Amino acid sequence: MSNERTYQNPILPGFYPDPSVCRVGDDFYLVNSSFVYFPGVPIFHSKDLVHWEQIGNVLDRPSQAQFGTQHHSGGIYAPTIRYHAGTFYVITTNVGAGGNFVVTAKDPAGPWSEPYFFEGAPDIDPSLFFDDDGKAYYIGTRQKRGAESRYFGDNQIWMQELDLTTMKLVGETYVLWEGALKNAVWPEGPHLYKKDGYYYLMIAEGGTEHNHSVTMARSKNITGPYEGNPANPVLTHRHLGLDYPIVNVGHGDLVDTPDGQWYMVLLGSRTYGGYYRNLGRETFLVPVEWENGWLIVNRGIGLVETIHKAPDLPEVIYESKPACDHFDDLELDQKWLTLRNVADGVVSMDAREGYLQLSTIPEKLTEPCAPAYVCLRQQHINFSVNTAFEFEPANEHETAGIALVQSDAYQYRFEYALENGETVVRLVRCEAGEETVLARVPFHAVRVYLHVQQDGQALRFYYGKTFAKTQLLISDVDARILSTDVAGGFVGNTIGMFTSSNGMPSENHADFDYFEYTGRD
Repeated sequence: MSNERTYQNPILPGFYPDPSVCRVGDDFYLVNSSFVYFPGVPIFHSKDLVHWEQIGNVLDRPSQAQFGTQHHSGGIYAPTIRYHAGTFYVITTNVGAGGNFVVTAKDPAGPWSEPYFFEGAPDIDPSLFFDDDGKAYYIGTRQKRGAESRYFGDNQIWMQELDLTTMKLVGETYVLWEGALKNAVWPEGPHLYKKDGYYYLMIAEGGTEHNHSVTMARSKNITGPYEGNPANPVLTHRHLGLDYPIVNVGHGDLVDTPDGQWYMVLLGSRTYGGYYRNLGRETFLVPVEWENGWLIVNRGIGLVETIHKAPDLPEVIYESKPACDHFDDLELDQKWLTLRNVADGVVSMDAREGYLQLSTIPEKLTEPCAPAYVCLRQQHINFSVNTAFEFEPANEHETAGIALVQSDAYQYRFEYALENGETVVRLVRCEAGEETVLARVPFHAVRVYLHVQQDGQALRFYYGKTFAKTQLLISDVDARILSTDVAGGFVGNTIGMFTSSNGMPSENHADFDYFEYTGRD
């Protein structure tokens, strides 16, 4: 039996799309899109490209990113991380509030600067390239305008020099490429590299769904002309059928190891229970090589697999975070998220020692706003969540509990509330914006215990006055409405704690003692 070390994909399971990576010495750093969740752009560190530890969030202050009423698939798109002359750069897009910008840091764990927004830089997916002569370049994706635009998704990849002193684009604009296929759809996500006298442009193409792909072009001159790889796409799974376990691979970034191995990080999705992608787009890792001046992905196979040979690097495994958060610290762990920009004081770690307190505010999870919702990414096909909280609704508008959220219009809320003068536990489904109570029972407790289990696409919901004596409220609840294949959009699921007074003023709150998320894959 071989003792060869292997790793399992995805290397970052759950809603971690559009990965970008860079290396500084023996250290690797990786960032992902975060859309309208806050804090934004999680940043990870690794020594071996397989095991990653979150060291911060690039956008951790409201002054860096405002989301207003942007929809779930708005916000922060496709960051790129690069290192140059002692400074880290993350360049990205806030699609509904300011457009393309860059932030900088000396330490990748932060703090990161306030954003520098670019004038004259339309659309999405910016990237940075630093040439050997010290010049910096902005590479972006833009839709063709006016008569040039022949169809929806008729994009082009463009470039302009960037003055690092003023953070302004200068000089002439160059169109580098319009994709590998004739009438290519959604060429985007560009990254530029220099190797052996060539500039290599790698992009995503085909749209970030089943026809997604990675394509490549090269030129001896940074401004072009660029010739496409005759073997394009260099990577896709669109020809493998709907039952291949990893789908819609694309939007990659390249990195080399200190001894010259090359790897690609990229997004992909795992389907389950049919062609349903509840987990969103996840981060995968695949080995690549160079042959005759072009990129070869996973030599001899050409696909992203679940199991690969591990990079020839010393293995460094980080300590796992506890499955249960007891909220004993004065700050939330950096894995926790909120939606958009929650008002000060809505989420409190010090109002009651050992509890997370959520104010019962008018904002609803079904609206494009900033509700009282603190959540984690779903990272497993099979998982369990548990919580205990104290909450006494003052009227029939006030609710608190656990939410499973795909978007404003697709979600489940497992909540404790008041109906006709008595407290109840109920499960509310929101599908295409239409709400239905699937189950309810009269129930009163000073301390409410809620427990949710998901196995494949089936959900079960339990409630009780103690964790040991929870009762089943309802089983076989369809989780497929929490997939992008039903709900649309670009994000994966989140699960967490919420309160709301559903449009009415309130001075109430709920105190959550703990929240436990356990994967069972």
